[in-house]
Amino acid sequence: MSKERAVRRAEREREAAVVAAARAAAAERRERREARLRVVTSRLPRRRARPRGVLAERRRKQVWATGLLLLLANVLVFAFSTGWAERALALAITPLAAPVLYTMLFRRT
Repeated sequence: MSKERAVRRAEREREAAVVAAARAAAAERRERREARLRVVTSRLPRRRARPRGVLAERRRKQVWATGLLLLLANVLVFAFSTGWAERALALAITPLAAPVLYTMLFRRT
């Protein structure tokens, strides 16, 4: 009876050793992969944190709204104009009109 228990215990220990070796190999692969990733990402520029808060969120929404209005204006010009001169003029005026439109729409008093 004790020989059978010893055999079963040895078998369990052998299986546990196989599982532990597989776990150690997986951990080693994961560590090597993370090390390679750290080497690659250490050379990349860090992302700056985006400002949070009510005011920053409001400003982001206002900038998006201004951009969408200017995009809509350009789409309308492209849809209803026949010559490339008007289209080029609209594209050239858009960056100049953006701050003016932003100020007119969201003026602080």
